[in-house]
Amino acid sequence: MLDIIAFLALLLLLAGAGWRRASSAASFTVASRDLSLFPLVATLVMTEFNTSTLLAFAAAGYGAGPMALALPAVFLVGLLFYTVTVARAWKRFDRLSVAELFTVRYSKGVGRTASLLLLLAMTGFTATYVKSLALLFTPLAPAWLPVPALSGLLSVVVLLSVLPGGLVSIVRADVVAFLATIVLLPLLLVLGMKQSALSGGLASVFPSSQLALNPIAQWSSTALPMRFVSTLMVITCFTYIAAPWYGQKIFAARSTTVAFRAVGISAVLVFLLYGAVVLAAAHLRASQPLLADAQLAVPTMVLVWLPTGLRGFAYAVLFGAALTTLAGVWSAMATMIAADFGGPQLATVSSQRMLLVLFAISSWLGATFLVDQILDRLILANIPVAALSFALLAGFHWKRATTAGAWASMIVGVAWGVGCYVVVGEVGGYTWPWAMYGIPLIFATGIITSLFTSSGAES
Repeated sequence: MLDIIAFLALLLLLAGAGWRRASSAASFTVASRDLSLFPLVATLVMTEFNTSTLLAFAAAGYGAGPMALALPAVFLVGLLFYTVTVARAWKRFDRLSVAELFTVRYSKGVGRTASLLLLLAMTGFTATYVKSLALLFTPLAPAWLPVPALSGLLSVVVLLSVLPGGLVSIVRADVVAFLATIVLLPLLLVLGMKQSALSGGLASVFPSSQLALNPIAQWSSTALPMRFVSTLMVITCFTYIAAPWYGQKIFAARSTTVAFRAVGISAVLVFLLYGAVVLAAAHLRASQPLLADAQLAVPTMVLVWLPTGLRGFAYAVLFGAALTTLAGVWSAMATMIAADFGGPQLATVSSQRMLLVLFAISSWLGATFLVDQILDRLILANIPVAALSFALLAGFHWKRATTAGAWASMIVGVAWGVGCYVVVGEVGGYTWPWAMYGIPLIFATGIITSLFTSSGAES
């Protein structure tokens, strides 16, 4: 009973914080472009801190031990790359949708194609978020409730939280969720360390080669090959720069300085929070070595380690993380449709709400029929985003980039990514040729084509 009270109390606090009806389209879509440093840091952290990545990273920590800290390091590197290369540039651009850059810099056709690629990727992302949310709550759900019905119910709750105020609702809920998260995750790590010490500690379940991060020695490790992690770092660096859910919140920043500082601080905090989960899951292995599914490490930690009352609080925190991430991506998708396809008629508050409902339905369908392994599908959804990397960075930083160069790099990027997945496959490790050969190929194609098609005026 205490768990239910604690869960509902925090859930009501999240709902109350976010229950502020937007008075204008600018407030609904970009929070009136007036976010200061703390709320921007909180919303950026909670945007990235999602249950899909949380469950996947915890599963890696449970299976591979402390060496799995390499996975949170992916986001540290990726978000610092974002900070240096595009944080200020996006705020100076300051529109509604990141895809507008491709229209302004190249052509309407390039812009709309970029928007479609991003929407395709976000449809995949949100499907994995819904799937992970259902997995998280499966241990608490009645046995008679099927997983599709559970994920549908949870999606409706998330949708209701964002409909009143759009981005304003999301940011306000993010602040509450952020404060709760920075309490819960260090607590899980401390409890995990105490529990594993009673069972012999990490050394009792992991070989010495996995007790610390050593990328060179672990390059081909069967537990978690750093060769694979290195590809994730490259992919993250060249996909996050185009992330619409990040771009929308950068547009909402009060200034370029606030935007730059917020992303840099968020990079460190995201690493620390995910790192705490990875280590806690590793310690769980010492006391609970026989989990049927490593993706259930987080709910197991909550159920086994936390006392009554705190369990309900923990589930509310995790639900809050999923809620704000999922709602944030839906909001970015709706804004992108209005900015790139619909014009003023789809930028109204009522039209944005209608789009949010449609995206919620598509996410549930994807989670129900397409998603099996969460991390694999998260990575796969990045293929269309990576294809935009040259056109985006060159759009900001290279005046000689041409429309032809943008088209060529995007076509090659999509074709190469899909080709690697089809020919090499997940079993063959398609991420290596996709990232390590594909990203240079995308840039080489864009540069060479631009040089051959640039005019004197463009140069």
